[in-house]
Amino acid sequence: MAIEIKKEISQGKVEQRIVYESGNEMAAYAAHQINYHIMGYFPISPSTEVAQFLDLMKANGQHDIKLIPADGEHGSAGVCYGASTAGGRVFNATSANGYLYMLEQMPVQSGTRFPMVMNLVCRSVSGPLDIHGDHSDLYYALNTGWPILMCRDPQAVYDMNIMALKVAEDAKVRLPVLVASDGYFTSHQKRRVQTFANREDVHAFIGAQPPTGFPDTLDRDNPITVGPYMNEPDYINNCYQQSVAMYNAEDVYDQVRKEYAELTGRDYPILDLYRMEDAEVAVFLMNSASEIIKDVVDQLREKGIKAGSIAPNMIRPFPQKAIAEALKNVKAVTVGDRADSYGGHGGNMVNEIKAALFTMGNRDTMVISRIYGLGGKDFYSEDGHNMFQFAIDAVEKGKVEVPFDYYGHTPGDPAKAPKRVLNPMKYEDLNTGLITVKPDEATGKLNVRIPPLRALTKKPKRIAPGHGACPGCGIFSGLELFFKGIEGDIVALFHTGCAMVVTTGYPYSAHKATYIHNLFQNGAATLSGVVEMFWERKRRGELDSLNLKDDFTFVMITGDGGMDIGMGPAIGAALRNHKMIILEYDNEGYMNTGAQLSYSTPMGHRTSTSNVGSKQGGKVFHHKDTAQIMAATHIPYVFTGSEAFPQDLVRKAAKAQWYAQNEGLVYGKILIACPLNWLSEDEQGSNIVGAAVDSCFFPLYEVEHGVTTITYNPEEKSKKVPLSDWLKTMGKTKHMTKPEYEESYKMFETEVERRWNMLKAKHENEYL
Repeated sequence: MAIEIKKEISQGKVEQRIVYESGNEMAAYAAHQINYHIMGYFPISPSTEVAQFLDLMKANGQHDIKLIPADGEHGSAGVCYGASTAGGRVFNATSANGYLYMLEQMPVQSGTRFPMVMNLVCRSVSGPLDIHGDHSDLYYALNTGWPILMCRDPQAVYDMNIMALKVAEDAKVRLPVLVASDGYFTSHQKRRVQTFANREDVHAFIGAQPPTGFPDTLDRDNPITVGPYMNEPDYINNCYQQSVAMYNAEDVYDQVRKEYAELTGRDYPILDLYRMEDAEVAVFLMNSASEIIKDVVDQLREKGIKAGSIAPNMIRPFPQKAIAEALKNVKAVTVGDRADSYGGHGGNMVNEIKAALFTMGNRDTMVISRIYGLGGKDFYSEDGHNMFQFAIDAVEKGKVEVPFDYYGHTPGDPAKAPKRVLNPMKYEDLNTGLITVKPDEATGKLNVRIPPLRALTKKPKRIAPGHGACPGCGIFSGLELFFKGIEGDIVALFHTGCAMVVTTGYPYSAHKATYIHNLFQNGAATLSGVVEMFWERKRRGELDSLNLKDDFTFVMITGDGGMDIGMGPAIGAALRNHKMIILEYDNEGYMNTGAQLSYSTPMGHRTSTSNVGSKQGGKVFHHKDTAQIMAATHIPYVFTGSEAFPQDLVRKAAKAQWYAQNEGLVYGKILIACPLNWLSEDEQGSNIVGAAVDSCFFPLYEVEHGVTTITYNPEEKSKKVPLSDWLKTMGKTKHMTKPEYEESYKMFETEVERRWNMLKAKHENEYL
């Protein structure tokens, strides 16, 4: 991290060095120099790298930050809030829907006045799903009570992260601060960046320790109540004090940036004004686009047009007075918003600029609103010229003909609407009759008859060829094998994850059956709504006219950590016992965001947030046993499966369908290979997951009405292999067999054996 190019004495007062890094790397670099106490985090693109870089540095002993991987962004916000009440320094990073998931926690922290710093790496908010950069998440932050600093490039990301902490901890502020940069534009593009050469100089600027004299929950001599219930007039008084603190943040920031400029030679005034002294037309843009527009200003100046640009370095508190002053002689300004405030006749920035002009008595400057750059759409100099042209046209005509519009969009053309490529699958092809499931009247258990697997090959695949999965990905071979055991029509819901992303790139879809997507955390609740609507409409007779020869089978597909962040809704759906199947493909990590650890990642395994180094040997805690957790909800049927044991998986799929159509919720978990992130050979996936079963790491069993049955016992078949044999098949785990990681290996081996022996005990006793 942070490759040093050279050392040099800058125009500031402290020794600095130059590195060549991205915005995410510089956020992590600043955090490691600050040496925060705690970072609670959850991976989401494009901010995920911040935690990854910090974990890599942690593995090599470069900082002391305690990195806490939460079960979701809401949990990460809770971790950070709790840590901030305890008097230490706290850090986080997130994006888009992850920020919205934690949104209710944001006013809690600002309203109780506990400082921290969070990086918002700005990204489009779903739906539909788009992971590229705009400001639709940022605009949700405007009313949370957090001061917001803006970063136009990686240099600003580094500098603002350091200044943000000093602002947050100032006695006149005491608020959490948000540092916003543009996803993929700033977060991933590398630039030349100047940094403090020595951590001691960073600490001299911000203070080596957090300021003392403020309440915290670890002061035993001064116990406090945090977040009490308030009636009026106390609540409005609390809000007033918070408002005062927010406006204080503008003055405090102005002082902090001057001190920082003296130290480093880099200055960030509240407004970045470019050639605005005599400007008659101007463009207002934020962050990365604001640098491009400066070139356009120069080009227009060469033509004799008095152009200028405005970009804020702070938008909360909104610099109302400074904006009005900058525009006092400007005849027309185009305000580009990288997000819409739907129904508000413009984005948030244009409406705040209009309010600033109105409040300060400027009724003469014409304002043009354009929504641009959504979903990561690039902004080029020619776009900048067009932005200026809107203002130039208004000056020439003496009026704004189109006050509000989108820029860069394409109006819809009905003639180009997507056409169906794949015809719906025929019921007769899906309902072969080759698989039968009947309850045994004597035992109550299900008797399943399946033909040889070759007989099932004539069943149509439910996912078409042409998806974009990595070579060797085990998701689709595993899913298709499971679906071979399902007869008739399905409705499938996919959580966000690899399986969803690689099959639904608009305007194409690889799904032959009806498909729904919802985010990681809420798939189970969403599908349960579909299920109950089906049964209610069927009860009312509203579906009689449809060509529905049998009941649907409703299947939710989750993976890539979806049973971490989505665990709560899944348990809720299980307790309500909806007639549906939850099928988890377990690839042991958040693979769709770059192979971060999930709670299903086994102990000692390498991921991008559980690195291996001299101070750390992979993940430091054991994997979650989701199947056992779901079994504890007392649903009718729970199973595990593997494509390496195809007959076993198809038989369980058939049972799952029967229970889901007749009794209630089913949960199944299949282990699938991820060669890219397991660092294994593409063609070895089935062998690797087979070895996981034979080593007893991933036992095959089912829990039917609370009774556990092991469906394949490698010990009885004399096929059990040492756990180390399985670990050697993957690059992510080879280190565990080395002497220096023996302690981690032994702990993992002991836990695997303990869980296997517990499972055997349950198999032998139906009451366990």
